[in-house]
Amino acid sequence: MKKKLEKITPREVDFAQWYTDIVLNADLISYGTVKGTMIFKPYGYAIWENIQKFLDVEFKRVGVKNVYFPLLIPKTLFNKEKDHIEGFSPEIATVTKVGDKVLDEELYIRPTSEVLFGTFFSKEIQGYRDLPLLYNQWVNVLRWEKTTRPFLRTSEFLWQEGHTIHATSQEARDFTLKILDIYAEFAQKKLLLPVIKGQKTAREKFAGAEETYTIESLMYDGQALQCGTSHYFGQNFSKAFDIKFANQQNELENAYSTSWGVSTRLIGGIIMTHSDDNGLVLPPAIAPTQIMILPISNEQQQLQAVQKLQVELQEYRCEIDESDKSFGFRVANTEIKGIPLRIEVGPRDLEQNQVMIARRDTFEKISVPLMAVKETVAKLLSEIAANLYQRALDNRQQRTQKITTYNDYLKALAKGNGLFLVPFCGRIECEDVIKAETQTTSRCIPFDVKPQKTVCFHCGQTATNLVYFARAY
Repeated sequence: MKKKLEKITPREVDFAQWYTDIVLNADLISYGTVKGTMIFKPYGYAIWENIQKFLDVEFKRVGVKNVYFPLLIPKTLFNKEKDHIEGFSPEIATVTKVGDKVLDEELYIRPTSEVLFGTFFSKEIQGYRDLPLLYNQWVNVLRWEKTTRPFLRTSEFLWQEGHTIHATSQEARDFTLKILDIYAEFAQKKLLLPVIKGQKTAREKFAGAEETYTIESLMYDGQALQCGTSHYFGQNFSKAFDIKFANQQNELENAYSTSWGVSTRLIGGIIMTHSDDNGLVLPPAIAPTQIMILPISNEQQQLQAVQKLQVELQEYRCEIDESDKSFGFRVANTEIKGIPLRIEVGPRDLEQNQVMIARRDTFEKISVPLMAVKETVAKLLSEIAANLYQRALDNRQQRTQKITTYNDYLKALAKGNGLFLVPFCGRIECEDVIKAETQTTSRCIPFDVKPQKTVCFHCGQTATNLVYFARAY
């Protein structure tokens, strides 16, 4: 294992500073000129592109089509859905004039696009044969956050937002959960984030939604991260925006809508779950470079050998670092950037028709015959993925507790962060007090835990659900 880099703060010493050090040292972003914004550098943006590629295929597989809607929303339009505007009011950025001319109506920079889609759907739909409409857009949004951290919470961020409209409540509910399943499978199989699927409480559901569903993951430090949400709106937006269609009985009725999204905060989740004190650690599926080949020197025989290896491994994102920087520097760079596999090629290796392959997750190095490199790479990448997922799952399981009283809850929190499964009444007023006293919030009502009639861990009133609470990003 290489000596730890002095410029990365150990995560056990200061997790927040460690996170920032990883982001900057791995060359993922640079800070923007406006507070709370960031510039995606090529390596950071490449991770988002890979996330985008995987999800875009899955969305299209279930019939979703990509669109693009405007950035600006008229104030009167946004105000049509009361709960929605109240939920976003503190975060909205407003355009009031163009040049020296004050606008007749203020324009909001989109924090999300439900109202734009609602207006569009009201004009696009006449009868049941027009339904469903399944749309998604890959865009930026602006929410004026008070405190920011790269990827996790920035004023401007990238995401996908899906919006669908359906003829029946059941169809809309089914689609809401279908998207949640896509998110969960992607998070677990590609990002290697163990997630819990569940429903948000009344306090935590999306503004304007009837029901919000979520996938929640636990970071290395024991704080939770909401990794994706899918919302069932019922007829809330269709009534506000007069989205009606003639049903099979030729009677007008309001349609049913959904929305759903994941954002670049997933990159933050990957960093906080998998990385270590030597730098970034990336899941093989979304790593911009899956394999880095390092010739020890620029001697002709080594260069020919590494070029041949790159051709042999062309099904992977495989690069060669033949820069004139020292071999030690190039090795350290692959570790900082979290490249899953490193192949080292030197004169002695070539004499023995072999190479050295190093794993980023365990730092293990093995000698591999040249003829077995391709087979070994496939095996190792699979093993790395399994190991990263298991490590994250072990961390979550070790930090998860079932608690029944508020006193025990306070004691557990005093010992450290984690995921706490508690009986909860579901009342907004009760959750407000819990948050004020502990800085924890409900994460979800998990699907895989059976409801039971008991009493709320905080207020003692009737509780039918077991709910996960945690401190969260």
